[in-house]
Amino acid sequence: MTPPLAPVGWSRWLVPPAALSVHLSIGQVYAWSVFKPPLESALGLSGTQSALPFQLGIVMLGLSAAFGGTLVERNGPRWAMTVALVCFSSGFLLSALGAATEQFWLIVFGYGFVGGIGLGIGYISPVSTLIKWFPDRPGMATGIAIMGFGGGALIASPWSAQMLESFGSTSDGIAKAFLVHGLVYAVFMLLGVLLIRVPRPDAAPKAKPAPESALITTAQVSAKSAVRTPQFWLLWIVLCMNVTAGIGILEKAAPMITDFFADTDTPVSVSAAAGFVALLSAANMAGRIGWSSTSDVIGRKNTYRLYLGVGALMYLLIAQFGDASKPLFIICALVILSFYGGGFATVPAYLKDLFGTYQVGAIHGRLLTAWSAAGVLGPLIVNRVADSQEEAGKSGPGLYGLSLTIMIGLLVVGFVANELVRPVHPRHHRPADTAASANIPAPANSADADADADANAPASANTAATKPEASPEEPKEAR
Repeated sequence: MTPPLAPVGWSRWLVPPAALSVHLSIGQVYAWSVFKPPLESALGLSGTQSALPFQLGIVMLGLSAAFGGTLVERNGPRWAMTVALVCFSSGFLLSALGAATEQFWLIVFGYGFVGGIGLGIGYISPVSTLIKWFPDRPGMATGIAIMGFGGGALIASPWSAQMLESFGSTSDGIAKAFLVHGLVYAVFMLLGVLLIRVPRPDAAPKAKPAPESALITTAQVSAKSAVRTPQFWLLWIVLCMNVTAGIGILEKAAPMITDFFADTDTPVSVSAAAGFVALLSAANMAGRIGWSSTSDVIGRKNTYRLYLGVGALMYLLIAQFGDASKPLFIICALVILSFYGGGFATVPAYLKDLFGTYQVGAIHGRLLTAWSAAGVLGPLIVNRVADSQEEAGKSGPGLYGLSLTIMIGLLVVGFVANELVRPVHPRHHRPADTAASANIPAPANSADADADADANAPASANTAATKPEASPEEPKEAR
């Protein structure tokens, strides 16, 4: 499953389409709501029950990305994309069987558990390879792929709705729709498996001088060592706070804009609220490629200053003046959602700056646990506060004042964490001989393939002349 080295003359611009074929496919998860009403009607489910496949899928996305990241780095992008293809498509096929036999547990297991593993492995599968192909523009490269994940629902939503209309919303019709999804996505993701290539050591261009050069390392840090650094946990806080702020609006966008203007001369209709949600999705996508590309110019730390600092200002404007001006409310929400998407797309390049390219995909997978935490925290804050304020007799913007203030506080916490990010201490760096070969994928059966064992391995013979060998009595970390 090791992907071939790119031949001489191979265009690196063929790699982003390979990544997009996977991310556009697994981005279907954001369109699960299309299946909720038919499933509830056909199988007699409640709204909470029909959400279980999606919820389990998101949980498995975070867990499989965190625990499978090292395997992805060890076995390469073709292996990872193949695993993602098999799991994601099999999840739909199992769901088709569950719908046909009216066994909802099989849909939960198939789409949520099996398909969720495909989501996590597929999400991180191209990250390391893209960064190695585009050392001069890592933010743009990862932004292209991760934009696909945000945009997958724009394709899947109308396509799924059309299939349910053609096949019917009965259990048999849902089964046929699941079956078609599984087969078509398998073919589409196979394009990425066949197209992916890894660069030769001299194939990719040299990285350009970048701002914040003090943060950018030429050394390499393993995933096991990275999670022991304060930089990793500071970035975990940064990502968690940024995602919490964005998902807090995204999850409750339609009722929020309706409540804000319910008592004004220009109330928001149901169709207008749906259009607002579509605008937020577009801002989410645009931010993933736009802001991540901008980070290549102004630096990653400055970009997160923008996300967190300006994001807090946008929330403050909504809290103070949101109900007085509909354009102001919409513009502020669009900016916040563009920062939400940009945060996802910029963080792999930030990790590359701090930890090198050696196991950046595995480190990224571990960092995505911040997404899982934010996915619970953001909606919980907005919904719980809104419910408590309603019980207290408040309405309209009053339902959200406290939660907006909380979001501002969280963004300030993220801003401070970002300011505390410093270069990684040299004690976490790998030996120089391995760092020099970081762009060459290690074979799966090599001694260097074990990330955890290799993270603290002693220097090899060809570096002995320049680095004294550690004595047996020295702690392993010191070697």
